[in-house]
Amino acid sequence: MTLQRTLSIIKPDATKRNITGKIIQKFEDGGLFVVAQRRILLTQDQAEDFYSVHKERPFYNDLVNFMTSGPVVVQVLEGENAIQRNRDIMGATNPKEAEKGTIRADYALNIEANSVHGSDSEENAAIEIAFFFDEGEINS
Repeated sequence: MTLQRTLSIIKPDATKRNITGKIIQKFEDGGLFVVAQRRILLTQDQAEDFYSVHKERPFYNDLVNFMTSGPVVVQVLEGENAIQRNRDIMGATNPKEAEKGTIRADYALNIEANSVHGSDSEENAAIEIAFFFDEGEINS
C-alpha cells in the first residue's frame, strides 16, 4: 500500500445545496484524511487554467461557467492509495452509472453537476494540488 495525496473539489452544485459536510464524511468514512481545505470562488481565469486540458472539448465553456457559478471547496485528501480510493468513493462520472452509496450516486444532479472532482493519477494529483495549495498549507 502507498500513502498518497489527491486533490478533491466539492463543486458548486453541492455547496449551493449545503451538503459539503455529508460529502466530506464519505471521504473520511472511506479512510481518507483532509489535510488541507479551503472554500473559494474560482475566477474565470483560474477555471480556464485548471481545466485547460479540456479546452478543445465541446463541454469546456459550460464546465468553466459551471465551476465559476458558485463557491467550491478545494481540499487535499491523504491516505493509503488515496487517488483510487477517492475515485471509488466519488463513483462514476455519470451519476446514472455510479454505484449506490457513492457520492455521485447519492448527491449528483447530472453528469455536469456531479458534485465532486478528483485527480485521476499521481502526476495529475501533484499538478492539481500545487494549483491550489503551497506545501506549507498541507498538514499531515
